[in-house]
Amino acid sequence: MTTSALNYKKIDPRTEGIRVSASKADALEYVLFPGFCDVHVHFREPGFSYKETIYAASRAAAAGGYTDVCTMPNLKPVPDSAEHIALQQEIIDRDSVINIHPYASITINQDGTELSDMAALKDKCIAFSDDGKGIQDADLMRQAMTEAKRLGKLIVAHCEVNSLLKGGYIHDGAYAQAHGHKGICSASEYEMIARDVELARETGCGYHVCHISTKESVDIIRRAKAEGVDVTCETAPHYLLMDDSFLQEEGRFKMNPPLRDKSDRDALLAGLLDGTIDMIATDHAPHSAEEKSRGLAGSAFGITGIETAFPLLYTYLVKEGIISLDRLTELMAINPRKRFNIPFTDDYTVFELGGRTKIDSAKFISMGHSTPFDGWEAAARCMKTVCGSHTAYFREENNE
Repeated sequence: MTTSALNYKKIDPRTEGIRVSASKADALEYVLFPGFCDVHVHFREPGFSYKETIYAASRAAAAGGYTDVCTMPNLKPVPDSAEHIALQQEIIDRDSVINIHPYASITINQDGTELSDMAALKDKCIAFSDDGKGIQDADLMRQAMTEAKRLGKLIVAHCEVNSLLKGGYIHDGAYAQAHGHKGICSASEYEMIARDVELARETGCGYHVCHISTKESVDIIRRAKAEGVDVTCETAPHYLLMDDSFLQEEGRFKMNPPLRDKSDRDALLAGLLDGTIDMIATDHAPHSAEEKSRGLAGSAFGITGIETAFPLLYTYLVKEGIISLDRLTELMAINPRKRFNIPFTDDYTVFELGGRTKIDSAKFISMGHSTPFDGWEAAARCMKTVCGSHTAYFREENNE
């Protein structure tokens, strides 16, 4: 069975070769979705295979229902030339069980000082980004947008004003103040978004904002869209389901941007409902256990999320009546492909809906096991993912 349309549909799991008992098949819902598409992941190869490999990450993605992902360029070597991106593509072609679309960097070595050879990279990348680093020089970003517009490519931006960071590592809010932590102010994100929106207006470049986390960011993007600027944005599951009141003194709660205030979370949810936020991306960013063991102050930024995104969003947004399943499918499968010109195919995933399982990071396929959602209950689990002509993931009935 394949997805002849973009809408999800209920199925008998046995028609998909899923081995479930008759009573279980009747008691739970089994739903076929178009394969999910994540435009923001870190698969760490080449250069950082001790954190994650394309082999492991692609299988983890398939276990989360994803058949397409876009990999960020903070690699070694950075994909800032045709030669460097070819090294990454070789590993993808050899090891991946899903479709991986690499980003190329906007600047050489992601240093933010000189543009990469964007024309030479155009046909080898999905878009251009220096994710992990905000481009501080407005003139350089203008040049990048002008060239990307000429080449018909998106600029995808991690927005962060370095001069406003001041050594912060969690949100500059109540938790930071109560526990003596250095905070990251919201302005460090939204001021750069405001700058880039004006540059996108000026150049006509297609502009996509990564992992927005603040209410001001939502407002800026909402206004820009109403004024006809070619801008889209994403947020991540953790910003929708958590705020800084959830923080604990553990590295698994540290990511960039940080978990913000409840008012920011509420604004993000409103942005999902009114269309300001176009898609949900995981920002899957695995690290070694040691790198995440140093508490909030010392741990590396980034969490693992590609295996848990749909189960958590379905459980805490759809089942709670905050958004519809139609809308979640748009955010995770349809809108990302539309914006990034990723083909719609017959790739699909099947989820069991209605049961109860617990998130257990020890069972992740990903090499990264650091998640703030460890122990959370979920009412969905992936049973099967098909990409191209092969089954990329299959869950046995008794595989919990």
